[in-house]
Amino acid sequence: MYSQGLIGADDKTAEDQAFLDAFQKRIDAEEKIEPNDPMPAAYRSTLIRMIGQHAHSEIVGMLPEGNWITRAPSLRRKVALLAKVQDEGGHGLYLYSAAETLGVSREQMTEELLSGKAKYSSIFNYPTPTWADIGTIGWLVDGAAIMNQVPLCRCSYGPYARAMIRVCKEESFHQRQGYELVQNLCAGTTEQKAMAQDSLNRWWWPSLMMFGPSDTDSQHSDLSMKWKIKRFTNDELRQKFVDATVPQAKLIGLSMPDADLKWNADKNNGQGGYDFGAIDWDEFWRVVKGHGMMNKDRIKARKKAWDDGAWVREAAQAYAKKQNTQVAAA
Repeated sequence: MYSQGLIGADDKTAEDQAFLDAFQKRIDAEEKIEPNDPMPAAYRSTLIRMIGQHAHSEIVGMLPEGNWITRAPSLRRKVALLAKVQDEGGHGLYLYSAAETLGVSREQMTEELLSGKAKYSSIFNYPTPTWADIGTIGWLVDGAAIMNQVPLCRCSYGPYARAMIRVCKEESFHQRQGYELVQNLCAGTTEQKAMAQDSLNRWWWPSLMMFGPSDTDSQHSDLSMKWKIKRFTNDELRQKFVDATVPQAKLIGLSMPDADLKWNADKNNGQGGYDFGAIDWDEFWRVVKGHGMMNKDRIKARKKAWDDGAWVREAAQAYAKKQNTQVAAA
């Protein structure tokens, strides 16, 4: 209710240099910016884009895993996967609510997603043909998400930062759950381990692309870093992910699908880190622009869900209107 009360808010604050300097001073002092605080229009629009994309990714991310709920190999796996998909739906709701505090409606964000104006993470445009993919998504995709999202708990915008605390706790559980699934496959039959290796081969490079384009090609990183919406650049987060994940793969006997991967003791200011091969950025941009294997299917599924749920939204609005009328009459 609080967030919806701000939908359509039009901040007319004059953005002279004194205002911008005062705003940056608050950011530099690590103060949290709240919905009713004056803020630059570019700060607001950057957050709407970023939070909206994050929310869309959580909702679309339910689709490749939801496809396996009825086919999971045991009741334990079914229940665990169902709980995970439910968590992701909740994450999307938290994030849409956080975006609404910036004056944008959920309807507008959804319309922008369905029209192609708004984006979601490119990782969800890849298919999940085997059960091992469910474990790999938990291990790699949620692992990459955690690497990206934990710093967001210190985001300068208060509602986003607070929403991320619970999201990160649940994503951490999802990552451990996925790794345990892959670990079990690697300890199983030869065919099961081969399935896990094949899944890693297919998901490794798209997982590295999750952090976004390289710093030299990123259009938004400088301002996001200046305003402390983000705390690390895309390449810094990608490096942290590689350094954390490679030892995990080695521990369960999987080989990384990168012939150029090697330890570099001089990296990270002498702390060491892995050098890795070149990312196929042509593939990344092709998928982002809507030409991935599952792009059309994902948007089609979201449009169907949105259209099928119209009566629920209309009923809720009619009920709210009736309640407001009764309260006013009383």
